[in-house]
Amino acid sequence: MTLTISPPHPAAHRATRRKPGVSSPTELAGSPLKQGASPRAKHAAAAPKAGVSPRAGRGRRGRRHDPLARYTDFEGRMRHVVALPGAAGSVLVVDRDAATLGDCRLVAHLAADEPPENAALVCDSYLRDADSRRCRRVTPEDLEVAPFTETEQIASQVGVAPGTKGLIDRHGRSYRLELRPARISIPDLRWCRRPADGEVDRSEPVSVREAIASLESYEPVRTLTLRALALHREDPAVSTTTLRLERERMDASQIVLNRGLRRAVLAAKVRQGLSMSEIAIRCGRVRHDSRGNASGETSWLARRLGIAPESGESTPTPWIHSDVLALIARHGLGISPREVELG
Repeated sequence: MTLTISPPHPAAHRATRRKPGVSSPTELAGSPLKQGASPRAKHAAAAPKAGVSPRAGRGRRGRRHDPLARYTDFEGRMRHVVALPGAAGSVLVVDRDAATLGDCRLVAHLAADEPPENAALVCDSYLRDADSRRCRRVTPEDLEVAPFTETEQIASQVGVAPGTKGLIDRHGRSYRLELRPARISIPDLRWCRRPADGEVDRSEPVSVREAIASLESYEPVRTLTLRALALHREDPAVSTTTLRLERERMDASQIVLNRGLRRAVLAAKVRQGLSMSEIAIRCGRVRHDSRGNASGETSWLARRLGIAPESGESTPTPWIHSDVLALIARHGLGISPREVELG
């Protein structure tokens, strides 16, 4: 299953009570997964055994779209977490607005071979950890593509399949999770970068944030990190402390990737004839020449978009503060910030 981090709203969620006789996601957290269940879902099982909700099974097969859970967001709006049918028998666990059925956010994409109970287990884990997560919008591609099985994805990216290249950035450098020697006797699971020539002995550890910045994409680094943490959660031979802290800091950060915003600004220049100067003026970034003529601070905009480097730096930054992204999107382009946020 493909689990993404990040809820649509930063505030705590308040789940509603279910009808008597129907197991809640919290109760389901205690039921053991069947054979073939993914390691990601296994870590949610912590409570005593309980019955399996029939709702999860119906959602798994796509016959019914009964909510796995209901909760109220920080603005008082009711939201549902539902299991919807996907491609090749897969299941999409989606968080959406209960009234409009819009603002659909992908919580997880479960492979066809996963037991029905896993949808409810993932839902429960999602609601319990919602404060530190972000979920991207559901895209049409999500309905057409089946996810890799847990074994295939973990084996190809978590360092158990020698010879795999990992994730490649625009400079040809590769990134993959590897076990690194640590100060204590237990090896540390970290993201590592290798140069374009692929020399293993030149592998160096990098943070989750640095790997995401180099690839200018949250996925699949974020998903693979979460899966690796779940896989080794109870493994006494592997330390995941550093990786877990890096993931938590990344999810809680207000500094986000600017690639989506940059693409939107460049598209507006071509399609609408909107200049960088005009966009900057709309954002309140105005300068005047010696004659009093006003123009937009294009250098400020170029730095925010990752087109020009910051003062004293040699390369542009892939990051922007979420407040600045919202300012440029709303006032500079006249669009919702969600349209340029990367999942």
